[in-house]
Amino acid sequence: MSRVVVGMSGGVDSSVAAYLLKEQGHDVIGVTMQIWQEEDACSIEENGGCCGLSAVEDARRVASELGIPYYVMNFKKEFREHVIDYFTAEYLHGRTPNPCIACNRYVKWEALLARSMAIGADYIATGHYARVERLPNGRYAVRRSATLSKDQTYALYNLTQEQLKRTLMPVGGYAKEEIRGIAEKIGLPVADKPDSQDICFVPDGDYASFIEDVAERQSGQKLPRGSFVTRDGRILGQHKGIIHYTVGQRKGLGLALGYPAFVLEIRPDTNEVVIGTYEESLTYTVRAEKMNFMSEADLPEPRSVFAKIRYNHKGARCTVRRDGEDAVVCQFEEPQRAVTPGQALVLYDGEYVLGGGTIV
Repeated sequence: MSRVVVGMSGGVDSSVAAYLLKEQGHDVIGVTMQIWQEEDACSIEENGGCCGLSAVEDARRVASELGIPYYVMNFKKEFREHVIDYFTAEYLHGRTPNPCIACNRYVKWEALLARSMAIGADYIATGHYARVERLPNGRYAVRRSATLSKDQTYALYNLTQEQLKRTLMPVGGYAKEEIRGIAEKIGLPVADKPDSQDICFVPDGDYASFIEDVAERQSGQKLPRGSFVTRDGRILGQHKGIIHYTVGQRKGLGLALGYPAFVLEIRPDTNEVVIGTYEESLTYTVRAEKMNFMSEADLPEPRSVFAKIRYNHKGARCTVRRDGEDAVVCQFEEPQRAVTPGQALVLYDGEYVLGGGTIV
């Protein structure tokens, strides 16, 4: 019998994951990761998603129903360093980060796995819609979930072989409706709980104000306004500060140019936001660095793969090749819109994640 620590967010997916693992005969321990930064109870209560006190209470109730031990572990330091500080710094440098990818790699896996191993666990488990499999070549990879509409493999591309070796994802073979059905059948109190949609540490969705507050606390200065410009340097108007914009953005620009305008580029060095047409926002070529290979150890020669350039991207075919020690270049068959620095390029070999990196 294996001992499994299940990361419980208080939601239906991780709750059913714990139930399924117990039914399979594992020695299951439920853990909620304390990652909120405020010490004030009222502020903590307002946090949504997987961070707030309500998540702890929901997870505790589920653990009680399932008859499994339950603990809250403090990961505030790791979350601050690897997620919040990274998120803020990326926006200030004109990039658009995906905080869930950083949280998965360094907090939900690296930190939780280390602490779980320390208490004698064999595996950690989550409620992600993905599957972990060992391939004939001996490597571990995440495989797309049974329901593509809920597939979460994009945000898991950066996990290491050692992390995957110690990971179980029991809900990846089910549809969301099936998971809710299981929860209802066994009477879990979170069966109808809605999914969390926002960035968990910015529950009101106003990430720009969050970053402004952090930056002002660190430097004592407000972030400056700057110019909207064309690629050839013509000034079109004033922007509110680069953190308010992301590549591909169309709405909220406040520009009346007589044609649909899109953000093409963010230039932190000159505090400029480059504006252009839809056609100018298209590109065939994407370069990514800080590569993590998963289903295979490397990419020795160019090959045709399926790739996604953001979480809700439907994906497209491209030819990928190595470009230096830690980077790849993808040449897409069809032009892609709004390729955004800071987001992830994730490569798929069939249903399995081949690897991925950060778009530059």
